[in-house]
Amino acid sequence: MSTPKQVIELAQKKEAKMVDVKFVDTFGTWQHFSVPIRELTEEVFADGFGFDGSSIRGWKSIEASDMLAMPDPNTAFIDPFCEVPTLSLTCTIAETGTKELYNRDPRGIARRGEQYLESTGIADQAVFGPEAEFFIFDNIQYDHKTNGTFYSVDSEEGAWNTGRDESPNLGNKIRYKEGYFPVAPTDQQQDIRTEMVLVMEELGMHIERQHHEVATAGQAEIDFRFDTLVKTGDNMMLFKYCVKNVARRHGKTATFMPKPLFGDNGSGMHTHMSLWKKGKPLFAGKEYAGLSQMALWYIGGVLKHAKALCGICNPTTNSYKRLVPGYEAPVNLAYSARNRSAAIRIPTFSENPKAKRIEYRPPDPASNIYLTCTALMMAGLDGVLNKIEPGEPMDKNIYELPPEELKKIPNVPGSLGEALDELEKDHEFLLKGDVFTKDFLEMWVSHKRKEHDALRLRPHPYEFFLYYDV
Repeated sequence: MSTPKQVIELAQKKEAKMVDVKFVDTFGTWQHFSVPIRELTEEVFADGFGFDGSSIRGWKSIEASDMLAMPDPNTAFIDPFCEVPTLSLTCTIAETGTKELYNRDPRGIARRGEQYLESTGIADQAVFGPEAEFFIFDNIQYDHKTNGTFYSVDSEEGAWNTGRDESPNLGNKIRYKEGYFPVAPTDQQQDIRTEMVLVMEELGMHIERQHHEVATAGQAEIDFRFDTLVKTGDNMMLFKYCVKNVARRHGKTATFMPKPLFGDNGSGMHTHMSLWKKGKPLFAGKEYAGLSQMALWYIGGVLKHAKALCGICNPTTNSYKRLVPGYEAPVNLAYSARNRSAAIRIPTFSENPKAKRIEYRPPDPASNIYLTCTALMMAGLDGVLNKIEPGEPMDKNIYELPPEELKKIPNVPGSLGEALDELEKDHEFLLKGDVFTKDFLEMWVSHKRKEHDALRLRPHPYEFFLYYDV
């Protein structure tokens, strides 16, 4: 645990000239402002940095816009992407005067989630390991107007570029769905992924592996070690920051958009989770796949609320272009050991009790990591508190089931609009302990419906192909 004094000593040692004050907005984007290093005092960790919150999406109105960014000393690092030596601090947002956690701040919601977990007595730590897939492209262009719209992405690895005049074209294009795991020269992004790993490691992250993912055109995965709820959120924000900035160093662009390519796999964020108490894992036992009864109840809670969870864990219209059968997407709400066609998988790589966990596969990396992990924990805790049984496991390949069997397995919603409908109907589990508030959820649903409607109202280019000659 770092202290304010240690953070100031770090800044002095590294001769930092500026302090970058970072916080996450409602929808998962890191925001920041910077102050000269002289503003970094021990008192500021208790008093916070004042700022205007009225221009942050979904936050304060202009007549009540003063807010405080409360820096967490445990998040300090020297920003590797700033030309001038700069100390970075991640903050939780508080109200002026009372310094209470702001109820629309995602990091504050995660902190309240950890407090609620302890209050239940069930566990004292919820541990998460999200695997955020992403694409590295060479070029991205898009526009939308009243009379037209388009997008175009490109990659030197892209399967569509086998015939491009590259003077010379050396081949080595990755065929659709065959990006897992060919070596160089087919995999042309080993070095850039390694640079991302090394930057993250220098900043204190524990990276476990990196590799090309299934899709063509630079789909990638870098996995960092599991951690507690708020720390996992902080790590994911730093992870995305490093991925995007290293890509830019190389004249490339990285995206965590769930489905940027038609006809190939999208990017998911499979999320591993377990509960611990006094340093002991609580998900290991003698039930199905070596799980404890608590773990099965936790699964029961997640499956019960899975459709509503999509409103938070899959929060974009693009999310539901990934959640379709045929692309390894877990659209079926079932659980199984090893089976990647189920929404919940129980990994069986190790029999070590500390490795016993569940993997929830529907989330995608467009989601706000603090909200996603907190909502999943709240659903799981609801299952434990109410002893919700998950039903029988599904140990068959769900995608190969006959239609009459497949009909019996519930699915995730088919669109963002459907997911928001489910969240409106089923959200009481999120309100326990004032972790989420009705004010936050009403704001969230309102903003997300505007996104859904914005796409629903616009003609799609493919509609011209289908219908122009009607």
